Formats: sequence, C-alpha cells, structure tokens
Amino acid sequence: MTSVVFVHGTGVRAKSYEKSFARVVSGLGRVRADIPVARCFWGEEHGASLGLGGASLPVRTKNRGVGGDGALDEDDPLAVWALLEVDPLAELREFAQAAKARRGGGARAGFAPGRQDPWQVMADKARGLSLEALTGGGDSLDELVADLAPHLGPAGGRVAQEISRTLGGTPPADGIEPIAARAVYALAVQRAEGPHGDEEPLEVDGADRDTVVGALTDQLGGAGRGGFVAGAAKGVAVRALNSYLSPLSSLAHTFRGGITKGSVPASGDILRYQVRGAGVRAAIRAAVRDEIESGNGPVVLLAHSLGGIACVDLLADPTEEPPEVELLVTVGSQAPFLYELDALTALRRDEPLPGAFPRWINVYDERDLLGFVGEKVFPGRVTDLRVNTRQPFPRAHTSYFVHQRLYDLLAPELPK
Repeated sequence: MTSVVFVHGTGVRAKSYEKSFARVVSGLGRVRADIPVARCFWGEEHGASLGLGGASLPVRTKNRGVGGDGALDEDDPLAVWALLEVDPLAELREFAQAAKARRGGGARAGFAPGRQDPWQVMADKARGLSLEALTGGGDSLDELVADLAPHLGPAGGRVAQEISRTLGGTPPADGIEPIAARAVYALAVQRAEGPHGDEEPLEVDGADRDTVVGALTDQLGGAGRGGFVAGAAKGVAVRALNSYLSPLSSLAHTFRGGITKGSVPASGDILRYQVRGAGVRAAIRAAVRDEIESGNGPVVLLAHSLGGIACVDLLADPTEEPPEVELLVTVGSQAPFLYELDALTALRRDEPLPGAFPRWINVYDERDLLGFVGEKVFPGRVTDLRVNTRQPFPRAHTSYFVHQRLYDLLAPELPK
C-alpha cells in the first residue's frame, strides 16, 4: 500500500507542523483516500535555536532615534537615511507639504511680472549639480564620486522636477538645500545599484556620504557643513520617517532581541542545515524505513522548501545506499536553484542525478520567490507542475498545502 511521508521546510515547529500535516491528510484524502500520510517532523530535534539564550546578541546601550512612544528622534541622521534608502523623495515631499500648510493650503502665490520664481532657481541648481570638486579627496571618496557621477544628472533632474511640481509658485521657505541634496544623493545611489538592486551594492563610508551631500548642499546655496536639518526644515525628516515607518519603529527598537530570536527558526534552520544537515537527512531516512517495515510501500516523499533540499541530498548521496522511495514530490523548493549554484550537499553542479534517483515531481507557484523549476536543470529527470495559490509572496510560499489544485495534480501521479 502506497504511503506518503510529509517532510516540512524551514522554521517549522510542532504546532505549525501539525497544522500542515492535517491539511495534507485532508487534501490527499479528498483525491486518494487509500493513501496514508506519515510524519517526518525534524524541526524540534534538528532545527536551529539560540542554545545560549541569546548571549551573542549585543545589548542596546543607546536609545537615540527612538522615543519612548516608538517615535523617531528628529536629530538622528541615521533614521533619516533609513527612510531615504526606501524612498529618496519622501523627505522632500514632506517639506513641500509643510510649506503648503504654512500658507494655509490655499492657491499658489503669484510673483510680480519679470520676477523669477525662487523655486525654479533651486530646480535649475539641482539640474546642474556636479561632484568634480571632490575628485582627489581620497581613494574611497574618489570611488564613490566615480560611481555616482553618471547618475547625478538624472537624479538632479528628478529632484528639480519634484521641486517645480510641489513648490513652484509658493512663497520661499528656508531649509530646502540639505533636503534636496540628500534626495539627489539617495536617487543617485539607487540608480547606481540598478532598478531592482541588481547591480553591485555600493560600499559607502558614512563620512564620504556626508562629504558628498555637503558639497551638493553648498552648490544649492545651503550650509552643507551645518546642522543636519536646518532652520524651518527642522523636524521635516522625522515627520516623514514616522509617517512611513512608525509601525516598524518600535520593532527596530527591539530588533537585536525580539526580532532576531523570532527569526531564528526560519533563517537558522537554513544555516544549520548547511553544516549539520546529516541529522535532518537521517530523520527522513528513518521515516521512510519505518513505512517500509510497516508494509506501507511504495513510499512517496512529499517535501516542502528546505525539506525538499534535504530529500534531494539524501537520495543523491553517493556515499550511502538511498532509501526505498518511488516518487519524490518537492513543493516550493530551492533544490534546482542550489544545484545551479553548486551548493547542494550531495551533488556537484557538473554531476547528473544518480541512475537510482526516483521519479521527481517539482511543484511551484510563479509568485513564490522561493520556489524554483527543475526541468531545464535536470532534463528528462524532473517534471515541473505549476499551481496558482493566488497569494502574494511570502504567503505564496506557505499556502501550497491549503490549495486543493495541488492534490488534484498529484492524484494521478501517485503510485497505485
């Protein structure tokens, strides 16, 4: 009698495993009621944990940047740069909103004929920014200037467009120069690193960043070496940051404690598997052996995520006799990706799957960024089946086993 052994993925512990196991039993039961499902729960014994109670985590000794209510300190430049990493124009937009509020939200103020709008003057300056004066400032600064120079013009143009759009025709207001300079810098960095962060990330020392921003501020007519937020712009950055990230600010305050400890099962299991994976593979082997000895064969391995990687490593291991498995079903797994990276434990990138490797079905959802395809990686040895859970990532990665279409696709593939 065929049986299915359910192998979970990373970050799973007893409570969540039992929920997933029940879903698999229910889902398979609707299409193949004749097939029993057996457990392979390795997370408790072989998963990661902070065995010393978090002794490796630094103790936070300074609360600057986060107030008692979770708000961010307006004098903390690192908090502002955290915002600009996400949205380079956020601070500039907040400045424009503050300027509109000061004039009561009414219509734009007009200027006498022949008088040049000061905001257009500022926009023109943003378009003409240059870093030539910083050349020769030192190896790291020269490298940063070289990286940013091709992107400074487009970044300045984008900031000029924003200034004209949001501030043109309004009365003058102090403090725009450092805010515009930071926006230009952040946009140039974003462009240098590619639209999707697909270029090499820039390695930037904070002092070099401040030197560049200071030079840009000077060219815009501000005091680049003065306080971080000047004059009427005081507090603009923190208002923008709090409006964008206030739900996360209290989490950031406890990041090295609660968040780190909370993320250990998911991220730690992956790291631990790379050097202590033999225990996981032994648990899978034992679960298969128990089914065979109980007369519940042939055996199908149904493995999610990291569990799929462990199954592939186990079945491809050239040093040991593979367990008696007729069909491997990986779901949302990274095994083909790791093979392409030459990062599988048991199989090098230039090695084919062993002849004794069982039939392999690989299930993926296109929206699951942790699910990969295998047909082109192992031609003739893997069958890819696509499902659509209609969930965004990361939920797409954890929704396979409540998706009935998964079981409908598997039903005709399972041994009789």
